[in-house]
Amino acid sequence: MHNPQPNSRHCFVCGLSNPIGLHLRFYQTAPGEVKAEITLPEKYQGYPGIVHGGIVAAMLDEAAGRSFMGDPQAPRFMFTAKLEVRYRQNVPVGQPLRLVGRAGKSRARIATASASLTNQAGEVLAECGALLVDVPDETIENADLEALGWKVYTDEEAAAIEASPTRV
Repeated sequence: MHNPQPNSRHCFVCGLSNPIGLHLRFYQTAPGEVKAEITLPEKYQGYPGIVHGGIVAAMLDEAAGRSFMGDPQAPRFMFTAKLEVRYRQNVPVGQPLRLVGRAGKSRARIATASASLTNQAGEVLAECGALLVDVPDETIENADLEALGWKVYTDEEAAAIEASPTRV
């Protein structure tokens, strides 16, 4: 299984039109599991050559939350209520990284998830545990997902959006 998940236009982590965003594209690789790959440029560093911890936390947060979005007909949108990040090693800029999110236990409107960020050798650089809460139904019902650009983009569509000089 390697099914692409939707992207948005403006999200910092997955927004394809966000000029300062990460433009991550997530794929569901198993039930309750998502993956993304990225090589982060220097503009996201804190200390020279090292990705800023806030950027790492944002990526882990997104991966954990997306682990529950697997059903394309009825994705489960969730807010993060609690995020505990453990930084195990410095995360380098300019090197390929893999992000994996996994769904945990779920009951009623609350769920847990985890995520990890690894290097090419498979070493865990950072990981998190998250407590997630369902976005209220009325918020989803009032959201215009199409206007937000929330859809699965082909590689060609994503590349065209990312290359557009008019993206905002």
